[in-house]
Amino acid sequence: MLTNDSPDWQHHGIRIVRAGQLDPDTPQTPGMSRAAAITTATIGAQKLWAGTVVVAPNAKTGAHHHGELETVLYIVKGRARLRWGNHLEFVDEAGPGDFVFVPPFVPHQELNADPRFPVEAVVVRSGQEPIVINLDIPSPEEPSPTPWIDPSHPA
Repeated sequence: MLTNDSPDWQHHGIRIVRAGQLDPDTPQTPGMSRAAAITTATIGAQKLWAGTVVVAPNAKTGAHHHGELETVLYIVKGRARLRWGNHLEFVDEAGPGDFVFVPPFVPHQELNADPRFPVEAVVVRSGQEPIVINLDIPSPEEPSPTPWIDPSHPA
């Protein structure tokens, strides 16, 4: 039973952002294509940001961390290699169906592990601010002709 004190769930309840409604009007970079789904601007989200990312073969980021933000990646297609640690000494790979959790302040680097196919992933962050702290840690990986750079991973 609705009363004057009951929330208007029809207009303030579940929101669905359809595949064709993702916002590609985000800064783009060669080798990477991002689209926002869940943001303050798109649906009024206050505590989460979610979107998609497509990463070209051989692309990689520099070493960085995201401050106090928590980040989750869900790999839809392709093979992502993650390096982390004070010297990026730890490494693992994630493939389709895998979730990747990046805790706050963890130095890390993302790479496309397959030179033939892009990585497609869903990204969720615990805040709206694109916090990135770039670190001067050399990559143990061979140099790549395609850097993974976007507003969250500047050169």
